[in-house]
Amino acid sequence: MALLLSSSLHPPTSPLNPKLNSLSTPLSNAVITKRQLIINTTTSFSIIFGAQQNPVPQCLAQPSNPSKPSALNIANTKAWFQFYGDGFAIRVPPEFEDIMEPEDFNAGASLYGDKAKPRPFAARFASTDGSEVLSVVIRPTNQLKITFLEAQEITDLGSIKDAAKIFVPGGATLYNARTIKIKEDEGFKTYYFYEFGRDEQHIAIMATVNGGKAIIAGTTAPQSKWDDDGVKLRSAAISLTVL
Repeated sequence: MALLLSSSLHPPTSPLNPKLNSLSTPLSNAVITKRQLIINTTTSFSIIFGAQQNPVPQCLAQPSNPSKPSALNIANTKAWFQFYGDGFAIRVPPEFEDIMEPEDFNAGASLYGDKAKPRPFAARFASTDGSEVLSVVIRPTNQLKITFLEAQEITDLGSIKDAAKIFVPGGATLYNARTIKIKEDEGFKTYYFYEFGRDEQHIAIMATVNGGKAIIAGTTAPQSKWDDDGVKLRSAAISLTVL
């Protein structure tokens, strides 16, 4: 599988806004369970897709003279376990565990004509201590952007700069944004990659569109963990492919 990296909004090393807007209360010093840690870790990723009917209107500031992006620092993931989901595949970092709950699998089913609730996650894995999480969500594109047309490619949602309003929450510090093209049998598939910080969490997102649905893979971890495991977590997000 070949990767082509193209235009970036800005250099990956310099955050656009050094100050994060704090939207949540810091964790207390009390001992917390692994489940609570996973919930806290995934909050920043989940909130992006919590109100899809109202895409984030806040524009992210752009540098006046963006420079040519440097190569992304990623690892070779071919030896990792490859998880196959509903229309996608993704590589799972070693020692990560499947943490999908029974209600995650039951979501999407309807009883007696009731409207089905969307599944919150299509896949979810976590490190053994629960501090690092890999998630995949799938959403209809008309929930991401108000339109009468069904998006077939992620470029139908706009440029990488325009789509940042959808995938990057307001108040986040955007570290990296770039287009990635993956070679497939019938040509190249376009993905948008974003890496940002929010509420002391570091998040990497890889997103694409296929058949009117947006498929988004995200990895989240505390900033202190990202310093050591960022390459692994970034590589897991970028391993997303559509089937």
